Amino acid sequence: MRAQDLVTMPRLGVPTASSDGSLVVFPVTTTDPETYQRTTALYVRSLAADAPAPVKIDGLDGAGSASFAKDGWLYFLADGRDSASQVWRAHVKSDGSVADKQQVSTFSKPVDGFSVSPTGDKIAVWADIARDCPGFGCKQDGSGESPGPGDGRLYKTSDGFVRHWDVWQSPGTVNRVFAYDLSDGQVTGKGVPLDGPTGPGALTGNTPTMPFGGSEDIAWAPDGKSIYFVAKRADTKEPQSTNFDIWHSDLSGNAPLDITVFNDATDMLPTPSPDGRYLAYVAMQRPGYESDRQVVQIRDLKTGTVTPLTENWDRSVGSLAWTSDGRWLVATAQDTLDKPAFRIDPRTGTVVKLDLMAGNEAHIGNVIPLSSGRLLFTRDSIGAPAELFLSRDWHQAKPMSDVATSTIGKLAGIVTTRFHFAGAGGDTVWGQITKPEHVSGQIPAILYVHGGPQGSFDDSWSSRWNPRVLASQGYAVISIDFHGSTGYGQAFTNSINQDWGGKPLVDLKLGLAAALAGDPQIDGTRACAMGASYGGYMMNWFEGQWPDRFKCLVQHDGVFDARAMAYETDELWFDKWEHGGKFYFEDPEAYEKWNPANYVANWQTPMLVVTSQQDFRIPYTQGIAAFTALQMRNIPGELLVFPDENHWVLKPRNSLQWHQTVFKWLARWLKP
Repeated sequence: MRAQDLVTMPRLGVPTASSDGSLVVFPVTTTDPETYQRTTALYVRSLAADAPAPVKIDGLDGAGSASFAKDGWLYFLADGRDSASQVWRAHVKSDGSVADKQQVSTFSKPVDGFSVSPTGDKIAVWADIARDCPGFGCKQDGSGESPGPGDGRLYKTSDGFVRHWDVWQSPGTVNRVFAYDLSDGQVTGKGVPLDGPTGPGALTGNTPTMPFGGSEDIAWAPDGKSIYFVAKRADTKEPQSTNFDIWHSDLSGNAPLDITVFNDATDMLPTPSPDGRYLAYVAMQRPGYESDRQVVQIRDLKTGTVTPLTENWDRSVGSLAWTSDGRWLVATAQDTLDKPAFRIDPRTGTVVKLDLMAGNEAHIGNVIPLSSGRLLFTRDSIGAPAELFLSRDWHQAKPMSDVATSTIGKLAGIVTTRFHFAGAGGDTVWGQITKPEHVSGQIPAILYVHGGPQGSFDDSWSSRWNPRVLASQGYAVISIDFHGSTGYGQAFTNSINQDWGGKPLVDLKLGLAAALAGDPQIDGTRACAMGASYGGYMMNWFEGQWPDRFKCLVQHDGVFDARAMAYETDELWFDKWEHGGKFYFEDPEAYEKWNPANYVANWQTPMLVVTSQQDFRIPYTQGIAAFTALQMRNIPGELLVFPDENHWVLKPRNSLQWHQTVFKWLARWLKP
């Protein structure tokens, strides 16, 4: 498997199913192997038993964000007659034919997303819009930081975010949702802003949330008369706050009601029950901690009573859906290198892990409960990208798509094994080894260190840090879910707090030793390590604390100087929480204790540094500083800078260059 194969592998998008459960539509994105241009097409398949394979839908090339309405219409985004990205709809049949295709919206501003009401007579649309715009767009959109007459941006300390993830902010411009009437397939009337009127105390905040929120942040009530949505106030406290709340708009145009105002931590995933009696959602407990456990809550909408449904289940829920009869909630959550689906009883909170896949569950997502006890979902793993699966009566699922499976089947195989060992403090720590199949002789080792740090290199597919493509170059890829990783209970996740360079380093040392002891084919004398974000931090930490172990390092977007990071990063709550709840000036020692910049005198391992100029989470100056340290120490090193990427390398040509550069660097030190 080459980098070219990874970059051009077809990609399955988010599926949507018709309300009667007869059809599923899903997008597939392909990449031209010569021009690297990406295009998306929609496919349809009948969900009847023994139905034929999916077929491409005629005439909808380039369409996206497809969603079935309850009346059977398929709504989607596509370029309009006079403007980009408008809402359309059509009738779609299982043979791929289309009827009655029509443009639904004609806004002067592009639509970023939409949601049709369950009753089919209203539609919610959203985009980034100035807070003082009365409708969906106006002349002053996106100009809050540009007073002129020059090109300079002017910010006030009261504005909050100056830049976020990879975008410079325009104060007063946020993602906003407007609800419109639908009449004969056309948007009509004056849109109702969910955030209500302007004025003192008015809500100004992003819906969908930034930078990663989507349609899961907006939920119609089953009767179509109101909407629940997630927002956090965009004010001077925003960069320090994780206080996302769930709001309720009755579509009158009045101010929405904050129904989780009692919780100063995160509330997300509003999910009304089919009968409209209950609202399920997830909530964290500790303000300022973005990786706290997400506990399912049930709110009785008649009485206002809120019950923490999964308080006694030590897992953090990542998605929620009701079955169509309202009898069960279906959730996903990380669990020891997998992300399975779980069935939750909304009356008792009893949780049952579903056995939907033969072997490992790997990574299950996009769960859609259908009628007649069926469950539609996507599943991916280290071995293969996402495909669509259908389970009947909660039993083992069958594949519904072949987006990339046949392509993967033509490539040389890999094998992934799991292992565990006694890590720091004697705690059980898990890891994985991925290596090429049917290869004889000794294999060099690559130690993978995940980011987060509250994350996991679990059994899932990645289009960026992909163990399979790296193993295919002739390496054994070893990943360790060190203290701080997710999927092992909240106490294990919490344990990295104020201990970035402590227990995780012990785990990585012991984990590498355990992998080498358990697999004699791996050549521990030829080993490199690589990581991004927190994993990149750990590469810098290795340089100062474990400088004689590896032949080389690959450091991508890692923290080099904790002091500079504390003042330069965008989401201030993260660094503050990780260092005991205080800013740098309040407790410098908490930051300096684990600061790689303090140990440059020990550096000696050759390092490739990768950074991107649009990365505002760990700004590119951190990478420049690490490279400067290499130069000062006369250590062999290289610096790869992407002008147009953020914390991730996403564009096809850039991804190809990233892989080629990394592969060449590893081979230089491991395959002389």
